[in-house]
Amino acid sequence: MAGHSQFKNIMYRKGAQDKKRAKLFSRLTKEIAVAAKMGPDPDANPRLRAAISAARAANMPKDNIERVLKKVAGGDDDTIYEEIRYEGYGPGGVAIIVEAMTDNRNRTVSEVRTAFSKLGGSLGETNSVAFMFDRVGAIAFDVSVAGADEVFEAAVEAGADNVESGEEQHEITCAPEDFSAVRDALAERYGDPREAGLVWRPQTTVPVGEEDAETLLRLMDQLDDNDDVQQVAANFEIADDLMARLTA
Repeated sequence: MAGHSQFKNIMYRKGAQDKKRAKLFSRLTKEIAVAAKMGPDPDANPRLRAAISAARAANMPKDNIERVLKKVAGGDDDTIYEEIRYEGYGPGGVAIIVEAMTDNRNRTVSEVRTAFSKLGGSLGETNSVAFMFDRVGAIAFDVSVAGADEVFEAAVEAGADNVESGEEQHEITCAPEDFSAVRDALAERYGDPREAGLVWRPQTTVPVGEEDAETLLRLMDQLDDNDDVQQVAANFEIADDLMARLTA
């Protein structure tokens, strides 16, 4: 498992599918609500457009999306969410970035700090590890949408920086400021992407051996299970055979 995969490096997940689905829907609901408060029209609000696109890609029921939008539009959602970034180190010197969306900063920082301290890590100051990552827009489409050459040409034309095509998907990356334009251009051509968002991509990765790997994965899981956490990024790399043993 390489820590630098655009999407999987930031979200190592396991467990029951229904639990993962509920957690994902909770994250998407928060993002839609926060984005909708910045403007109710998706055509004029790129963040809301992206949030709705992500919800559709995750197969969130249309009724769920409309319910959130109506609640915000009607003034029934008075929850104020604060977006916070935490940074620190995990076992083996792995750099970790945690992005949270919370209505209670004290609760969230306490829970995140506890997870780090109990599982061989330490929470640092803002920007203590962010310099090891690049902030990029990342968009993924199933390989079935088109061939690698066609997707590459379409992505470059839309303003993307890079395309990597694998057995299951095409992964397109771009500068954060170009994300909305690139995503919209490709979505118009191929439909909603399977995943799309701004992610932290590590510039280099840290190999993690058996001594630290199990504890590191437990830390990633605990952070990911936190209801306030939206995204976890890390710069680790674990050998495939070791990962297979740990997740068997």
